[in-house]
Amino acid sequence: METPISSESNDWDRPFTEEELQEIEVAFQSATKRLQNSEDSSSAGDGDEYRRKSRRRLPESLFVFNFQNEATNSMSSLSSCTRSRSQCSYSFRSSTQAAKIVMQYPEISFKGHVIYSRTTKEVEKSAVELLNFVEEKKRKEGHVALGFDIEWKPSFRKGVAPGKAAVMQICGDMSSCYVLHIIHSGIPQTLQSLLEDPTILKVGVCIAHDAYKVSLDHNVSVKTLEDLSELANKKFDEEPKKWSLASLTEKLLAKQLPKPSKIRLGNWEANELSKEKLYYAATDAFVSWYLYQALKSLPEIVDNKT
Repeated sequence: METPISSESNDWDRPFTEEELQEIEVAFQSATKRLQNSEDSSSAGDGDEYRRKSRRRLPESLFVFNFQNEATNSMSSLSSCTRSRSQCSYSFRSSTQAAKIVMQYPEISFKGHVIYSRTTKEVEKSAVELLNFVEEKKRKEGHVALGFDIEWKPSFRKGVAPGKAAVMQICGDMSSCYVLHIIHSGIPQTLQSLLEDPTILKVGVCIAHDAYKVSLDHNVSVKTLEDLSELANKKFDEEPKKWSLASLTEKLLAKQLPKPSKIRLGNWEANELSKEKLYYAATDAFVSWYLYQALKSLPEIVDNKT
């Protein structure tokens, strides 16, 4: 089963015009004026129209500016979003306490083909295709990395354990991602061989936790792992932190990774996955693979402290 992904808009890298920059100032002044002169916290209508006009792409992390009653300080903060930062999405919310401008990145999604397998036979076939892909990649490049992630049905009741690892997603390039519904198929021999092959690197955020759950639930060892959060801390010249897949996507790609709760916390043990769940699962595996490519190209931090 293949699910094509629609392409994105192509105008997100256009710089701001002078007219658009003026609109930013006008919209901000309007928002802060309502903040100072009105007790009505629902008067944010102009923000919607302005947000539609000013979508651009940011080259840095998500910016959130909080503006208190001192409007004199606000314009200097707003000036941080200049024409060099495209694809800004602004929303104005006024209240008796503060006005907030939120700037968000465009969403990222996998644009290749999703290969969905749910029966043992289908999963076995997908695993064979993946192994063939890996062998070809090794011949050409000598090294292969696969974006790896799993999903399971959460539990919302105290004392009730979450479900077994239900879905496994694997991606090794921009053209195809495999979504394997292992709660129905189990892990057949070829897939087990791929997961246990120490020459195939599997990459993801908190991937050791995912590997442990697969071992616990399906008695299969996922070998040779690279945690993207740990790799990022070796590459970024800043205080080490626990990166999520979404925060790394913003940091490196200037994109927003959607994490809607109705999908993320949905029933991954359903008889058949919806298109939305397939998109979500494939995108996570793809982004894991893509972020690894970006991170490994960066030099590691050299500690010059004596």
